[in-house]
Amino acid sequence: MRILVTGGLGFIGSHLVDRLVADGHDVAVLDSLAPHVHATAPAYANPAATYVEGDVRDPDAWRQVLPGVDAVSHQAARVGLGVSPADVRGYVEDNDVGTAVGLWCLHEAGFAGRLVLASSMVVYGEGAYRCAEHGPVRPGPRRREALDAGDFEPPCPTCGRRLEPALVDEDAPLDPRNTYAATKLHQEHLAAVFGRETGVPVIALRYHNVYGPRMPRDTPYAGVAAIFRSALERGEAPQVFEDGGQRRDFVHVADVAAANVAALTQAEPLVGACNVASGHPHTVGDLAHALAAAMGGPTPVTTGAYRLGDVRHVTASPARAAEQLGFRAAIPFADGVTEFATAALRDA
Repeated sequence: MRILVTGGLGFIGSHLVDRLVADGHDVAVLDSLAPHVHATAPAYANPAATYVEGDVRDPDAWRQVLPGVDAVSHQAARVGLGVSPADVRGYVEDNDVGTAVGLWCLHEAGFAGRLVLASSMVVYGEGAYRCAEHGPVRPGPRRREALDAGDFEPPCPTCGRRLEPALVDEDAPLDPRNTYAATKLHQEHLAAVFGRETGVPVIALRYHNVYGPRMPRDTPYAGVAAIFRSALERGEAPQVFEDGGQRRDFVHVADVAAANVAALTQAEPLVGACNVASGHPHTVGDLAHALAAAMGGPTPVTTGAYRLGDVRHVTASPARAAEQLGFRAAIPFADGVTEFATAALRDA
């Protein structure tokens, strides 16, 4: 197959390119090499792929790489929570406009393959919860007053009692709570409409907390694993927000690449959304302590600080990926964190 990977020089995209090349596919990459993402052209670029430097917001860039393409993996995006509301234009342009331009060009080209969209667990907002009295419930956004008081757990919206976190599945209500999350959900909506109107199979892979080699470091948009590691490399204790009890599903980038390969190449395409997760939740505090131990660094410090755009718990059910993609994460948390402690990261 000839497969186009947008953002194929990025963290996840580059691992996907490597997997596809190793499997014998003809891989084209469209990447803007944006200065806020890449300080320099990355040395890990796979020489067997064809690279085109171009912006996904530019129709001519898409037109240059689309001829002969059988499948598209749309990884290019502005990621992370952002710094402030001033980031909103950049997120909308890179994520929403870039996706819209791509869909326009796919339609123009008469594309009849399949489209895999890199989405995110952030579209859920808070994850799934259960109240002992009222069963499954959806808590509203956490109040600043409660967070200032160190009360980080969202209460039952009916009785106010403490909730038990559960695994969120793909049919859960969607409730994006920051700018990045809103743009990821809009990408899903745009792609789904395109799929319905054209008959192109579209799958949105909702990545959970991805970590691993080539993760960007020292940038406001970096993931928490890279932030903790950078602190440890400076000899500083990782600063853990809230009380460190936030539950997440940390999934290794090699597993995420494997899920993408399955979505792009399996005989019967999966249509709709699919969680990409390990199925084994850990807390943010767990990650900080495991990484500090692996690096021989200082003990993490729990700060009580918070960000209003963050949610408390969001962990995934991996059942649909297992049943319909044949995907199961293979890298255990302990092994992945030990590798990540010394893995090469990307400077930006």
